[in-house]
Amino acid sequence: MITSAGRALRTREDQGRAARDELCLRNRQGNRSVNLQLLEEIARHLLKRCSSHGHIELGIHLVAAPEMTRLNEQFLHHAGSTDVITFDYAGHAAQAPPPTRPVAKFRAADRADAGPALWGEIFICLDEAVAQARRFRTTWQSEVTRYLVHGLLHLHGYDDGHPAARLRMKREENRLLRDVSRRFALERLARNPRTASRRL
Repeated sequence: MITSAGRALRTREDQGRAARDELCLRNRQGNRSVNLQLLEEIARHLLKRCSSHGHIELGIHLVAAPEMTRLNEQFLHHAGSTDVITFDYAGHAAQAPPPTRPVAKFRAADRADAGPALWGEIFICLDEAVAQARRFRTTWQSEVTRYLVHGLLHLHGYDDGHPAARLRMKREENRLLRDVSRRFALERLARNPRTASRRL
């Protein structure tokens, strides 16, 4: 009886948390069709697996190389494109300052609390995913998933700025990617027609 009641309570808590959470996915590139519904399922699974946080506000943006180059140069002061950039607005990781113009419209003013425990944006470059997939003989879908995992780890305080931390982060990234690959058919990320955005 206690186990059953505990399960029911956790279910109600999970439902209440999901109602407060805001996860926004945007496909701002046109080179690949991406199944945003599946990407959202993967993101929610990862958040559940690695998040001890309360309220979540997360934007996930799929972009092309020109936009990623602009972000990389403007906020990180690095030339050219890159695979993934994470902006941590809650301050859990040492990341670049947030954009001067909000890219995702989070409803910070609507919250009664001090702010979400996990609050940020992850920008994933599809052009880089395709190029890296060729280089490492994998699929772009697997690369996109790896970049999502990498960004979420940054939002959970992981750092790849020095060798020991990079190794620790890479191990966790590989562990989570294996878990996701067992639970989801990543090739299905390419199956559905591109949807401009998905907000839940």
